[in-house]
Amino acid sequence: MVTRKRPEVLTSKDTGDGDVVVFARERLRFGPDLRQEDLLRCEAKQAILNCSRQWGKSTVAAIKAVHRAYSVPKSLVVVASPTDRQSAEFVEKAREFVVQLGLKARGDGHNKTSLRLPNGSRIVGLPGKEANIRGFSAVSLLIIDEAARVSDELYKTLRPMLTVADGDLWLLSTPYGKRGFFHENWEFGGNAWARFRVPATECSRISGKRLEFDRGQMGDAWFRQEYMCEFLATESQMFESELVRDALREEEEGWVL
Repeated sequence: MVTRKRPEVLTSKDTGDGDVVVFARERLRFGPDLRQEDLLRCEAKQAILNCSRQWGKSTVAAIKAVHRAYSVPKSLVVVASPTDRQSAEFVEKAREFVVQLGLKARGDGHNKTSLRLPNGSRIVGLPGKEANIRGFSAVSLLIIDEAARVSDELYKTLRPMLTVADGDLWLLSTPYGKRGFFHENWEFGGNAWARFRVPATECSRISGKRLEFDRGQMGDAWFRQEYMCEFLATESQMFESELVRDALREEEEGWVL
């Protein structure tokens, strides 16, 4: 008698009936905390994750990426980061979850940093260079990791990839000064964005004792940025961004006759 290997077929039952939190717990063996559950269940077209270092934002985003690729056949998930290494780290997290599903972790045969699932879906990591990322379209989910350190030029090159499929966009980062698209969308993006802010003091996995130690080692400004998710003026900024913006607005209003 010949025993045939079970084919890698994906069904709605396999995906936790579409509930990404159930999918994370039962299929990926990952237990999200309450804030991570809120983020995983977010259905907004655009979301900004302004979260402390070591909170797990990249891991949660990788779960979201794998769930999208696993539950939506032939979907394309793209992750972009400031460097090749960071994109590769993200895709490696996704690869570990794909293996947890019992699937073989294969590349797509075209992109160095990539995964292809049996249902035809792909997860592709892109380098942080505007000249090297063109050519992708119909992206179902675009994730920009360490978004505060990604250039505005790269961001503007990535956005059109979502147009055809009306795809979703996640920006993940800790702040890096009052500048760039990450800060602009967080502060002035209005209702177009769902916002998630999780300082280290709200993360049970980070002890208060450790935070106080790091505050002493890092200095107050870096601590507030990296752990408390605060947008601070950089040393090169002579004036606060809001002061400049208000001054320009007042000047424009003075032109109205």
